[in-house]
Amino acid sequence: MSENPSYKSGFVTLIGRPNVGKSTLMNRLIGQKIAITSNKPQTTRNRIQTVLTLDEGQIVFLDTPGIHKAKNKLGDYMVNVAEHTVSEADVVLWLVEPTDYIGAGERHIIEQLKKVKTPVILVINKTDTVKKEMILKFIDTYRVEMDFQEIVPVSAFTGDNVDELVKCILKYLPYGPAFYDEDTITDQPMRQIVAELVREKALRLLEEEIPHGIAVSIESMKEKAQSGDGKSGNGRICHIRATIVCEKESHKGIIIGKGGAMLKKIGQSARREIEDFLEMQVNLQLWVKVKKDWRGSDFLIKNFGYNPGDIDGMK
Repeated sequence: MSENPSYKSGFVTLIGRPNVGKSTLMNRLIGQKIAITSNKPQTTRNRIQTVLTLDEGQIVFLDTPGIHKAKNKLGDYMVNVAEHTVSEADVVLWLVEPTDYIGAGERHIIEQLKKVKTPVILVINKTDTVKKEMILKFIDTYRVEMDFQEIVPVSAFTGDNVDELVKCILKYLPYGPAFYDEDTITDQPMRQIVAELVREKALRLLEEEIPHGIAVSIESMKEKAQSGDGKSGNGRICHIRATIVCEKESHKGIIIGKGGAMLKKIGQSARREIEDFLEMQVNLQLWVKVKKDWRGSDFLIKNFGYNPGDIDGMK
């Protein structure tokens, strides 16, 4: 397939302020949920790589943490990942909200983008939340700030105009063979995706001040044959032991909830999605531990899978 001389392949990074819909758009582009989403900013902490293989070419998407003002070492790492990835991609997708106001955060990103020679496609996301006649005004607001290769309005939520965005991306990719075989969807380790699915449910269910202070560690993940007739997964079941790590004793109590109710709710919600992802039954056991100020510790950041070395050698 990729021996075709007109075949294209390359790396496309998604950048933007927290909560502009980068992960939702990437999931929509590849047609499968890999990156977790929530309505809380800074949901994505690592660079997540996914693959879209088409007849015309292969696009390797890099979903990055939102660019924001860092408050701790984890925040520094997240911003470093996002900004480093821009210079190594073949195409940059910059996602923004549909607005005619450009804030300080967006202006910081514009200054970063002006320093690189990488083609930049401006993606105005969440068009389903505004009147269509306003979109041209938003396009004009950004057009005067920088010379974008393309400006594409989309709705990652509904999928509107996403096909057009894919066509625009392919225009700017270099010719060459595929990097991955056509069945590959992501380079994320299975354990990491499972850990992130648990974290997503915690993000959605817990109180506002807690989510940024949690991480999820998979202690063990073992697949076994089931005795009797399994409900799904060809008679296989995956036993998963995971720990939700938080920074304060008071947070531990909230995560567990009265009589363990909140932890049970997180576990039930996560288990359903993990079963869909693994395509088998899952026995998920969750614990909660306190690691004070883990976001300020290089050792603990690496221990929970946020490895600064991951941003090197992307290609």
